[in-house]
Amino acid sequence: MNQSFQIMPVPYEQFAPLFRLSDAELQSLGARRMIVNENPGFPCRASLADAAVGETVLLLPYAHHDVTSAYRASGPIFIRKDAETARLAAGEVPVMLRQRLLSIRAYDGSATMIDAEVTPGAGVEVVIRRLFANERVHYLHIHNAGPGCFNCRVVRV
Repeated sequence: MNQSFQIMPVPYEQFAPLFRLSDAELQSLGARRMIVNENPGFPCRASLADAAVGETVLLLPYAHHDVTSAYRASGPIFIRKDAETARLAAGEVPVMLRQRLLSIRAYDGSATMIDAEVTPGAGVEVVIRRLFANERVHYLHIHNAGPGCFNCRVVRV
């Protein structure tokens, strides 16, 4: 069985128009503009890199598991202004993930979580491959283990 994987960021293009909104308009959407004051600490889900001190980011709600199942979920994410959507090679893991304690959640074809594991980011590939060894697993989601925030989706390649 193929246990290669691809980490998939959220596409920046869907968030770019939000940077043109006023602070009041952002607030009406449950979002806010922030200036980064520490690194790491503001992980961009489009570039899959931590924003640099002084950069502008949006903190906004995001439906990261927009499915018809009990596991439908949304939560807060950061997006860097003018970020480029990451284009990672198969098996490539961004530094942003390696610096965090991660929760990896495995979902089947009906969008039901069937397994999960917490791991230091330094060894994330081992856990991804172990979870994908189960043929019932269709995709994974990686979250920050402490705050529980969504980072990215992982698919088989």
